[in-house]
Amino acid sequence: MDHGERSRHASSFGGAAVAYAEHRPDYARAAVRWALEPAPGPRVLDLGAGTGKLTATLLAAGAEVVAVEPDPAMLAELRGGLPGVRALPGSAESVPLPDGSVDAVLAGNAMHWFDMALAGPEIARVLAPGGVLAGLWNVLDDDVEWVAGLARIAGTAAIGPRDTPAEWRAATAGMHLPEVGADVRFGSPERAEFAHGQPRTADSLAATLATRAGMLVMPDADREAALDRIRGYLASRPETAVGGFTLPMRTAVLRLRRL
Repeated sequence: MDHGERSRHASSFGGAAVAYAEHRPDYARAAVRWALEPAPGPRVLDLGAGTGKLTATLLAAGAEVVAVEPDPAMLAELRGGLPGVRALPGSAESVPLPDGSVDAVLAGNAMHWFDMALAGPEIARVLAPGGVLAGLWNVLDDDVEWVAGLARIAGTAAIGPRDTPAEWRAATAGMHLPEVGADVRFGSPERAEFAHGQPRTADSLAATLATRAGMLVMPDADREAALDRIRGYLASRPETAVGGFTLPMRTAVLRLRRL
């Protein structure tokens, strides 16, 4: 994906902010605990916070959270859903916080949108020494046969290049921070995955997939055709045809520590 295409996908979520808040999953608490384990204190920046899915999980884990989000519609949903949270306009490339003001920077399903040449120094600037940077991604558990079938039917627009465990591992295998200064270094990346799930029905799962960036940028007719295929597949499976079910997922984490 070139820079222009990446920007178009990254900026697509605001138009679906209400649906995003309603349908996107939270994050496995065990994954958040592991991400924060080496952090020297409780101050956490949720960077690219969207509508606050990760923010809410951080609050439940006892963190002192400030959220930063560039899209006004997404930020409005976050503020409406979590009115007690300090939520600021800003981006990974321009973080509106003082130097050394947080013990951890976490990004939920967002780090792949960052321009790390600019975001790396900004993240290093706001992190206290010994602080943690962690990206978290909710991915579909395609070890489950019907989920693997869904990934095939849905296609790359709905199931993107980081949306299954193997694809996430491949996409993050070479991820690193650029040089951020002679006096600042990050340790080697660590990776872990944690079981997770989301209560869904066939309709609400289709609505969830409709909030993916690849779906949001599609022409209307193409998006409806893709959703029809997804609904038809879910109607054909005994696991999903009637009533509610749990969508098998994993929360995958990439963690680095500022030395």
